[in-house]
Amino acid sequence: MTRVGTGPAVRATGVQRRFPIAASKRTVQAIADLSIDVPRGSLTAIVGPDGAGKTTFLRMIAGLLRADAGVLQVLGIDVARDPQAVQDRISYMPQRFGLYEDLSVQENLDLYADLHGVRDDVRRERYARLMRMTDLGDFTGRLAGKLSGGMKQKLGLACTLVRSPELLLLDEPTVGVDPLSRRELWQIVEQLVGDEHLTVIVSTLYLDEAERSAQVLLMREGRLLLDGPPAQVRDEATGLCSVATPGAGEPARTLQARLLDDSPHVVDAVPHAGEVRFIRTRETLREPLPEAVRDRAVRPVPPRLEDGFMALLHRTGARRADAPASGVAAHPPPAATGDQGEPPVIEVRNLTRRFGAFVAVADTTFSVARGEVFGLLGPNGAGKTTTFRMLCGLLPPSSGTLRVAGVDMRHARASARRRIGYVAQKFALYANLTVAANLRFFAGAYGLPRERLAARVEAVMREFELDAFSATPSGLLPGGYRQRLAMAAALLHEPEILFLDEPTSGADPLARREFWRRITALAAARTTIVVTTHFMEEAEYCDRVLIQDAGKVLALGTPAALRAQVAQGASGAADPPDGPLDMEQAFIGIVRAARAREAAAPQAGAR
Repeated sequence: MTRVGTGPAVRATGVQRRFPIAASKRTVQAIADLSIDVPRGSLTAIVGPDGAGKTTFLRMIAGLLRADAGVLQVLGIDVARDPQAVQDRISYMPQRFGLYEDLSVQENLDLYADLHGVRDDVRRERYARLMRMTDLGDFTGRLAGKLSGGMKQKLGLACTLVRSPELLLLDEPTVGVDPLSRRELWQIVEQLVGDEHLTVIVSTLYLDEAERSAQVLLMREGRLLLDGPPAQVRDEATGLCSVATPGAGEPARTLQARLLDDSPHVVDAVPHAGEVRFIRTRETLREPLPEAVRDRAVRPVPPRLEDGFMALLHRTGARRADAPASGVAAHPPPAATGDQGEPPVIEVRNLTRRFGAFVAVADTTFSVARGEVFGLLGPNGAGKTTTFRMLCGLLPPSSGTLRVAGVDMRHARASARRRIGYVAQKFALYANLTVAANLRFFAGAYGLPRERLAARVEAVMREFELDAFSATPSGLLPGGYRQRLAMAAALLHEPEILFLDEPTSGADPLARREFWRRITALAAARTTIVVTTHFMEEAEYCDRVLIQDAGKVLALGTPAALRAQVAQGASGAADPPDGPLDMEQAFIGIVRAARAREAAAPQAGAR
């Protein structure tokens, strides 16, 4: 299909948008003097930290918000004058797309086709194409609520495309989606752009996704910092990037912490493929290497788009992921993985959970040592959240042995829960309560005695730099501060074990780095951490990782061991990188190899 039209798909000239702050006479500038052109028939990515204005700008393009000043034209139409004319020609998939979970895949498609007035003869052809594109053809009768997270996102995209738009707007479409499903979604988007010449504008927190675009709009606090191809963003860090190899037995997260704490001239540092990637300021390149890496093997590397993103944000005033405010473990030692002879903090043997005839977790065995950072990874629907909920005492196992902090979770879950902290995927905060009131509530719920309650609330407010927001309702906090508050609430009673269920889903790269600096400090202080995540780069912070799929354990080991397993050909890595294998490619290789073996098994049995 060839799209027609001349001129840019979107043209913004001096666009501004402000929002009033609740219970205040002040306003916040969400979009400030934005002027850009988005070409037709191409993919444009909008990136930036929390509060950059990404979602606001997409909603303005969709005609759902009006500009306070400036002119915004979409497909040659002044969207302020005729938003309906724009909406008739575009499709918009917001962050929380409205699937009807008690309707089937087919019924959801029919509903959206009815809403858009798609004729029966047109929808038959489009349904067939969308089912081929999304691989949902075998699931048309399944309830949407029974789909995995990745399948829900693909169904949402299919519903968005039941009519043929001239412009497609996608607001963080891959948040909460595993790496395999994320790749599949991007294959669909690239097919729409490449084969149908559809104009697509996508906001994303995954900067490797922005590498796929023709144009990147980098925003911060409503202002456009850069407008250009991905190479222009990478150029911001040209000549500034190096990788350092940790010492024997030294976790990469520990070397990362030392780099950030020892040198104010290190812009960013992050574990990657068993090493630590770091960026220095241009002004200090002629100076000696930071002290933390002077006795390490260091080599320069070409910049990624994420490196350019971090370098540009640093030059415009964004702060680094420095040590936690309490100063805990400014130079943390390697996290302990248990003293010799010390019993595991978590012990799982032959753990199984059934829902009727469906086996969500099958015969799973592993243990976690005190002070260990342990990662639970898997595709959407793999059973990791079910495993996680059993570990936390929120769901009883069907069979098997499960001991947490020395307590048998099949018989004494309540006593174990007093020794653990839990941060859920959707933070269990009370939106109408202030930050201080939320903390007081959770302190009471954890049973803190009155004489300790006030002191602990004050301590975590200081630790997580929440004092300035103490009287702010939690529902009005920026995303990064909501995450801080959820973590603060989970740590009020100083738990031995901290469970984190996709805690950085929806967080920007700056917030993710800050979060993991706190985890490094906690692990150094011997708190045991169990975390699920879809950001495979975060698996590099873990001492060991367990990968599940379809309820079964596929692999268990250190990140280095799992990367080596794939690199040595035990599993087929997808799209091998030029440099060292990273955890995303190790993850995809392990899952794909296991699925290939599973698919081949019935055929072998038939022979």
